Amino acid sequence: MQLEVDVAKKTGNFSLQVAFDLVGKKWGIFGPSGSGKSTLMHILAGLLTPDRGRITLDGVCLFDSKKKINLPPQQRRVGVVFQHAHLFPHMNVRRNLLYGWQRTPRAARQISPAAIIAALNLEDLLERGVARLSGGERQRLALGRTVLSCPRLILMDEPLTGLDQELKFQIIPYLTKVLAQFDIPFLFISHSLEEIRLMTDEVLIFNQGRLEQRLPAEELARRALVAGGRGYANLLYLSSPRPHGDLWSYQWGATELILLEGGGKGDNLFELGAKDVTLFKRHPEATSARNLLPCRVSDLFGEGNRMGVDLLSKGNHLVSQIVPESVRELDLKKGSEVVAVIKASAFRRLY
Repeated sequence: MQLEVDVAKKTGNFSLQVAFDLVGKKWGIFGPSGSGKSTLMHILAGLLTPDRGRITLDGVCLFDSKKKINLPPQQRRVGVVFQHAHLFPHMNVRRNLLYGWQRTPRAARQISPAAIIAALNLEDLLERGVARLSGGERQRLALGRTVLSCPRLILMDEPLTGLDQELKFQIIPYLTKVLAQFDIPFLFISHSLEEIRLMTDEVLIFNQGRLEQRLPAEELARRALVAGGRGYANLLYLSSPRPHGDLWSYQWGATELILLEGGGKGDNLFELGAKDVTLFKRHPEATSARNLLPCRVSDLFGEGNRMGVDLLSKGNHLVSQIVPESVRELDLKKGSEVVAVIKASAFRRLY
């Protein structure tokens, strides 16, 4: 995807003025409420007309104020997944799902309904009325309906807001699986750092109607460590769970990890706080922790009383948060060899 945007829009006391070019498939738009994220989404989808500017998507001009071009939403082939599913209440799941597909020109139908039904696990829901769907089922259906319209770009406007944590982490695997399987570029709009990290590679940071900066999603997460608050959390995809006495063993690449929680199939996503990764200069003689990982320091970052230590362990990446005094005592620098010690109870399963 190549998206070029240079637009301005004034609504009441709010003014949006942004210009950027994007190349890639997994972009996020991050910022507080009222920063202009949703206004931009409505402009890209053709639901709101800019006062001036130009928008092109993969070389196709969607809007140009000078040339008087303003393609209507149905001609842009830009799909939208809203915070609320906006399903048709008089239609069952099957009819909702096929609504966009039936209105897509045959030459543009590159995705089959059967493939989407299987990917989103909708087989048992097809004849059900939408009033009988759970929140997670409604969002899966809304995603499937959008994907079946075979868009060149999908805009997701806070699609997980309002869902509880358990439901959110039920939906995210479907989102990532479907968008990757059908190779659809997307802009994921959110004010949740956790969602942005899980869904995107690169992020546009919005504030008060302006684009402040663009940076990798992981760099945005690093800044949370420095700023304090909840701090940085490592996200680990672990596989092959199996009982290990009273605990569970997982594979993290070439490394075996011992966890308190277990179960599931395939890849499981776990969160590990950077504060829960303790560093030793050498292998401790005895510890109650179950995970002792030889690591090499690849970077140090941070300021004030919060320092982050980037670690590499058998090709896996990990971040530890420590205080500057510990950096000095351990004599940490790039290339230093350390042992990361992690308790089995420190891991939190997300899905």
